Amino acid sequence: MSFDVDVTAARGGATVGARFVVGEGLTMLVGPSGVGKTSVLDMIAGLLRPLHGHVRVDGRTLYDSAMGIDLPPEQRSAGYVFQDMRLFPHRRVRTNLLYGARDATRLAEVAVMLDVGHLLDRWPRTLSGGEARRVAIGRALLSDAAFLLLDEPLSSLDPARREEAARAIERVRDSRAVPILMVTHDRGEAERLGDRVIAID
Repeated sequence: MSFDVDVTAARGGATVGARFVVGEGLTMLVGPSGVGKTSVLDMIAGLLRPLHGHVRVDGRTLYDSAMGIDLPPEQRSAGYVFQDMRLFPHRRVRTNLLYGARDATRLAEVAVMLDVGHLLDRWPRTLSGGEARRVAIGRALLSDAAFLLLDEPLSSLDPARREEAARAIERVRDSRAVPILMVTHDRGEAERLGDRVIAID
C-alpha cells in the first residue's frame, strides 16, 4: 500500500502544495500551525479540490487533474479522524464505533486494540479527550477504510491522555492494518511515532 500525492490548492489567500510517495505504515506530516497540513489531508480525502496534480492510493487514482478524475469523498475509502472527532452525542460508544461499519464482527478486535472495550455503553459526553480520540480512530478502522488520515489526534490532551492516545496509535501502526497519514506540529512526537516524517514549511 502506498500514497502517491502531488497536489496544489488555494486556501485562505495562500497556495498549499505537497509532493511525496510513501509506503505502508505511519507517515507523519509535521510543520507549524497554519502551514497547510490539514489542507493536504483534505485534498487526499476529497474535501478540498486541488488546482492541479494527482492523488493515488495503492495505485488507485482518487484525483488526477490531467485525466479529469475527481472521486467524491464517499468513494475514496478514507478513514478521516478530525481534530474535533465528531462523535455522535446521541449514540453510545458502541453505536458510534459501528456507524458505517462493514463488518461488525471486528468490533471486539478493534476495541481490544484501542482499549475501548470498557467504554462501549458510555455516552460521548462522559469520555475523556483521550478516550474520545480512541473511539474516533476505532470508528474509522471499522468503516473498512483503505487508509487513515489523522488530524492532530494528540492535540489539546493532558500528558496522561496524550500518552494513552499515542499508545493506541502505535498499536494500530504496529498491526499494519492500514497505512496512516498523521498531522502534528510536534517534531519529537513525529519522530517517536512515525515510520517516516515529512516536514512541511
